[in-house]
Amino acid sequence: MSDTFTFGRLVLLVAAAGLLALLSNRLTERIRIPAPLLVLVAAAVTVKAVPDLHHPPERLVERLVTLALICILFDGGLNLGRLKFRAAAAPIVTVGVLGTFLTTAAAAAFVHWAFGLSWFLALLVATAISPTDPAVVFSVLGRREVTGRAGTILEGESGANDPVGIALMASLITAGGLSAGAFGQVAGEFALQMGIGAAVGIVGGRALLWFMRAVPLPSEGLYPLRTAFSALILFGVASLAHGSGFLAVFVAGILLGDERAPYKREIERFHSALASLGEMVAFVVLGLALDLAVLTRAEVLVPGLVTFAVLAIGIRPVLVGLCLIPARLNGPERTFVLFAGLKGAVPILLGTFVLAAQVDQAERLYGIVVVVVLLSVLLQGSLVPTVARLLRLPMREVSPEPWAIGVRLRNEPEGVHRFTVATGAPADGHRIAELDGLPEDAWISLVVREDRLLPVRGDSTLQAGDEVLVLADAGLHDVLQATFATDGRSD
Repeated sequence: MSDTFTFGRLVLLVAAAGLLALLSNRLTERIRIPAPLLVLVAAAVTVKAVPDLHHPPERLVERLVTLALICILFDGGLNLGRLKFRAAAAPIVTVGVLGTFLTTAAAAAFVHWAFGLSWFLALLVATAISPTDPAVVFSVLGRREVTGRAGTILEGESGANDPVGIALMASLITAGGLSAGAFGQVAGEFALQMGIGAAVGIVGGRALLWFMRAVPLPSEGLYPLRTAFSALILFGVASLAHGSGFLAVFVAGILLGDERAPYKREIERFHSALASLGEMVAFVVLGLALDLAVLTRAEVLVPGLVTFAVLAIGIRPVLVGLCLIPARLNGPERTFVLFAGLKGAVPILLGTFVLAAQVDQAERLYGIVVVVVLLSVLLQGSLVPTVARLLRLPMREVSPEPWAIGVRLRNEPEGVHRFTVATGAPADGHRIAELDGLPEDAWISLVVREDRLLPVRGDSTLQAGDEVLVLADAGLHDVLQATFATDGRSD
């Protein structure tokens, strides 16, 4: 009975913590403090205040956060998709890879000269604080979504620089120091991880797509589980081959994002929920592992404050700004991308790598990283809605849609396309009969506007935000997309 009581109390505490973490998103809409920060601080305070709670082992923290990141990156790839990635591939790769290296080098030089850390230790700190986390940005935007390439670049940058930062940190720790030979070892190890990770992601993504289409399962509830286990397999295969498992799952997600497969919508919703759970778990576990007393030390707090300020005001705007020049973003979009490079779970995870490696001053380095992340999430994160409003950034309201209308088919439908009419698109503000870019054999069969089904006639006028279902030949997708100018996906 005592064991049952103990287990029941544990289940109650975990469930209550999860529910509170979930509800923190509603609180974020009012106070504009990102939900991840609330969760992390609450966990850190709880473990300090409750005597029965203890800091979890570093290895357990690392493994739980790794599993969470697999879910988050795979879902990020699914949301990004091949079409959106292709439209912004150059800036995503440039900012995600080159921008990460430039940020790391500049931050390492500053930390070395400003605080007297050795080059190796300064490089570890700089590597940890370079990756970004758009989930923090989107959490404070609430039901508004950044339109255009700015949001896509932010998503893609994080998906690219997370594997880059993790691979670089692993290579540095393996090298154990800096020397001419160590630089060669780090470069070789990094290239190997990126190359193998990308290859496993491409091959695995295509194999998974075939698997999803060709092998039926007895219940629709099993389809999302199959993709989840397959993503874990891709991570494991890439890791065993000395590649980046994180890059593999992100690339596989991108390849699957715009493809059609049985129960695709259900799979996407499942992975979205799994990613949200992963984010909550990551910040709760990282908060439980956090020692608030370390953060108040002068040798930790002062370097963290100054490094955050230099990184946010100087290093990222200058160096990442240079990387964005070829992207030809307009002024507001460019400014927002540079401002919204917030830090999140990955930098703290990389800090735990430093702790586990037991390098010199490991606890101090970890504390500096955590201070930078907390300030980034609190100060930059809370200002994101204000900055977006001052820049008059194009945004759209994203309201929950708990009700659906549709039909189930035994076989894959041919030539069914779903779009969202974008502001300024050829279809925006025009009657259906006036759409010159619409092929003659294409038929708009369904229009949904603000939760209402509209009658589809030749004199029906389409508006930005309308959900449109079009029946047309499968090969006409790009032509139809040009008419509606959307980043939506076909079904």
